Amino acid sequence: MRSDDVRSLLQTVVPTAAVGVIAAVISALVVGGKGAIGAVVATLVVILFMGIGFVVLQRTAKSLPHLFQAMGLLLYTTQILLLFVFVAVFKNTTLFNPRAFAITLVVTTLVWIGAQARAHMKAKILYVEPDSTKTEKPENPGSKS
Repeated sequence: MRSDDVRSLLQTVVPTAAVGVIAAVISALVVGGKGAIGAVVATLVVILFMGIGFVVLQRTAKSLPHLFQAMGLLLYTTQILLLFVFVAVFKNTTLFNPRAFAITLVVTTLVWIGAQARAHMKAKILYVEPDSTKTEKPENPGSKS
């Protein structure tokens, strides 16, 4: 993974994790220990799902650039559907508070998407890869030939 991809991933994971910690504290105060567990699980699920998606999308961009946009749309649709399935499966669980889990899942997903958009806008991405194999010396306009 390129260093700018890692930087972009970190600029996305850190705000998401911070919001997850805040959600866990709020859930613990409002609902109790099960609410905090639900918020932590939701945060980890979002970071895991979205992180894997980010890595897959970057590898697709590198190896199959013509499929990048279609793959991105398919990937985000799949991620959202998987998150809905995850919520549906754990709807009636007693391991954690499902409401705290669901709210944290939605909020951290929105934070991830916003942070990823911000990281992409701040990244200085080259549109054309410079040719590093052959460098020519520029002509000196002041010299006589």
